[in-house]
Amino acid sequence: MRAGVVVAAQPGVEDLAVRAEELGLHSFWVNDSPMVHGDPFVALSLCAKATSRIRLGIGVTSPALRSAPAAASGLASLNALAPGRIICAVGTGNTARRTLGMRPTTAARLENFTVALQDLCAGRSTEYREGDRVRDIRFLHAGAHVNTAAPIEFVVAALLGPKAAAVAGRRGTGLISFGLLDPTAWHALHDTRRHAAQGTPRDPDSRTDSYVVTSLHLLDEEEDPHGDAARDATGHLVLSLLAFAADTAADTPAFAEQLDPEEREAVRRLLDRRGTTATAPDRHTKLYPNYLGRIAPQDRDLVLPSLMNSLALVGTRDDLLARITTLEQAGVDELLIQPVIDPPTEMALLAKLLT
Repeated sequence: MRAGVVVAAQPGVEDLAVRAEELGLHSFWVNDSPMVHGDPFVALSLCAKATSRIRLGIGVTSPALRSAPAAASGLASLNALAPGRIICAVGTGNTARRTLGMRPTTAARLENFTVALQDLCAGRSTEYREGDRVRDIRFLHAGAHVNTAAPIEFVVAALLGPKAAAVAGRRGTGLISFGLLDPTAWHALHDTRRHAAQGTPRDPDSRTDSYVVTSLHLLDEEEDPHGDAARDATGHLVLSLLAFAADTAADTPAFAEQLDPEEREAVRRLLDRRGTTATAPDRHTKLYPNYLGRIAPQDRDLVLPSLMNSLALVGTRDDLLARITTLEQAGVDELLIQPVIDPPTEMALLAKLLT
């Protein structure tokens, strides 16, 4: 299986990209969450100039964050700096919208956005709508400004729902998911994508690779798999899920209802600890600070073993390789880790394990 890394946009991100390339990793991604991280287009511009081989990904952008013309211009500009190395993940904007106190957009709007980006980034015209006004638009500049000749890879963000996977099938794109380590769920996503793709013309240059974002912790001999080191390495994923469950408990209770009693109790404790409630209109300002950052020691008790096991890869070398092999057999092409403790060391571990 291929290997890659996901980081937050910040000064010095290009040094991590250079190291990832030196280690032989396949891709280097930057989050697109404007209220909690830096700008991915700025960050990947630096990475594009500092590297020559590694693929560069933005994930996950959304029509609820950026207009299609602005996003396409950013992508095609990156493609001019790093021809053929750009990947763009698109989604409904679940986290990025939640950090604004807003709901994500619809699958229909996501599909229209994906169509527009695919058209514009390939040099074609596309339909652009604002209210009742509809116009055909295309890039009016070419040459050194943007690159619409080298293909850009698009992937659609999906978790368990079929709607996003169906968009990927109709648009001939790949899939990306966050913390989805269940092979059965991956089989279901791929089945939905294949069914939706039936009868749809396929662009010969498009790729349909699948990516999963997780974290990785290799246990030392006789190390506790749920000890402080393992909780610190995986806690950012667990806290992100608990924050999402806390944020959506009132308006979208179905997600929280899937959690077991101990996990629901952890959601309640998180709300109390952050000094907010599931119905407070400003709860997003309390739940999402330091989102996907290193957790505080006092929050280790919220990192439950059940959630660590479902969202992250923790174990001996043989344990990790066995789980990764199962994911590969389920159709996952690339494992992306999101390191927070010591990114260079964690990237080196991933490279040693998989490359």
